[in-house]
Amino acid sequence: MPKVTSKLQLTVPKAIADQYGIRPGDNLQWVPAGEVIRVIPSRRSRKQEQFLTIADRLELFDKATDRQKRRTKALRRKGGVLAKPVERGWKREDLYRRGLSG
Repeated sequence: MPKVTSKLQLTVPKAIADQYGIRPGDNLQWVPAGEVIRVIPSRRSRKQEQFLTIADRLELFDKATDRQKRRTKALRRKGGVLAKPVERGWKREDLYRRGLSG
């Protein structure tokens, strides 16, 4: 059973965090309900993302890249000034391997 710290903080037990998809940085709602307090995880897109496969995530990345290319072309047609792209030293696949276990 978690204890309240001197800063009035609690630790969510791992089993409960896993069951409800609670991750570091997520917001929780605290709702008084008579003699008890209900803790409700806020619904965020991040929770949905955790269920996507790497292939699904890469497909979304590709779609976003295509949208950006269309925006860039439209800006160039209108005579807008664009900075030259900078090589970052990583590939799109690297984005989805970071922070994933196994």
